[in-house]
Amino acid sequence: MHENGPSDIRHWIRKFAIALRGIRFGMSGQTSFTAHIIVGVMVLALAVLLNCSSSQWCVLLLCIGLVFSAELANSAVEELARGLCHEKNENVGRALDIASGAVLCASLFAAVIGIIVLGSQLLAKFG
Repeated sequence: MHENGPSDIRHWIRKFAIALRGIRFGMSGQTSFTAHIIVGVMVLALAVLLNCSSSQWCVLLLCIGLVFSAELANSAVEELARGLCHEKNENVGRALDIASGAVLCASLFAAVIGIIVLGSQLLAKFG
């Protein structure tokens, strides 16, 4: 039986601290992550102005989270490739391209969903 106590709480606090450090590492020096943050903030501001419903908020936040997660995974693959392979390697290059493609795919689908959600709100408000 697992005991819940102070050491268990410290364990979870340590896990969250490591995860937050990973987010910081994944974001640092990544201009594309900065661009995603700017777009995400603009989407959220527009959602506030357009008085989006709770379900619309959930969809928009899910899309933003998916793009951020894909960007972090891409950063992880890049870091791993730099650490493990110092010479040009076709397989590593393909893996980097695939990770980059995942970010593009998430971003494009998020943009389409954002246009649908926010566009419908704009039409309802001004159309």
